Amino acid sequence: MNKHGKLYICGTPIGNLDDITFRAVKTLNNVDLIAAEDTRRTGKLLRHFKIDKKMISYHEHNEKEKSDQLISVLKDDYDIALVSDAGMPGISDPGLILVKEAIQEKIEVIPIPGPTALISALVVSGIPTKQFTFYGFIPRQGTERQDFIEKLVKNEGTSVFYDSPYRVKNIYKDLSEIIPERSSALIREISKIHEEKIYGSTADIYKIIESKQIKGEVVVVLAGREKKEPEAANWQKISILDHVRLFMGNGYTKKEAIKKVALIRDISRKKVYKTAIQININKESRKDD
Repeated sequence: MNKHGKLYICGTPIGNLDDITFRAVKTLNNVDLIAAEDTRRTGKLLRHFKIDKKMISYHEHNEKEKSDQLISVLKDDYDIALVSDAGMPGISDPGLILVKEAIQEKIEVIPIPGPTALISALVVSGIPTKQFTFYGFIPRQGTERQDFIEKLVKNEGTSVFYDSPYRVKNIYKDLSEIIPERSSALIREISKIHEEKIYGSTADIYKIIESKQIKGEVVVVLAGREKKEPEAANWQKISILDHVRLFMGNGYTKKEAIKKVALIRDISRKKVYKTAIQININKESRKDD
């Protein structure tokens, strides 16, 4: 039986270098090769901890090609550590292809736990953590983006996702129009000097960031859908459109809101739908600020 090397999936700091574990430093010192998303960035980390080790680039554009190469090295009984630019490899970063191939080749894959932005943001968000969905990076435009937002609106658990500092205003603008009362937390630059946490409803946060320049790594945490019956005693004084928005802001989907408004006003759903169709997520491509 051939003896293989081991593949270590090694977590590295997402900002503060003190967050690296003793085990991670030991592993990086002991392996034969380090596969790095950006060898220049990882090189700075290695120099800081006085680690002198050969590196090879492994990123999204060469992942398939380099995975085959690294598997051959592992089969020759050499140990490899896989690192991303920051955090745990494979979490919205390269790594999945290599891990899958290693498993298929019966090569042992060993996690070296380390920081990850999504969990760090979740636990300081003040939003329930019992059930959550991580969506990675939000789609930039078109139907995929619209479908993504609909998932956020309907999700009964907490949602966590990454976004660009240049586009995060756009998502909060949309959410503030559809679910203005939904609790959220925008957390950026975790563990870095300018770490910032903004709490409030989606509408509150949008007001705060609308005219503000956002920089750095951004994580958004959004509370799950919780249907609450809104005050409807004065519904006669608001438009059908605002009535639908009132229900959507209290956790109802657009379809559910239309049904409720039609029932309360004693009018046809078709009539409500014709008005509510104005509540529509912009399908047009959004450009970076």
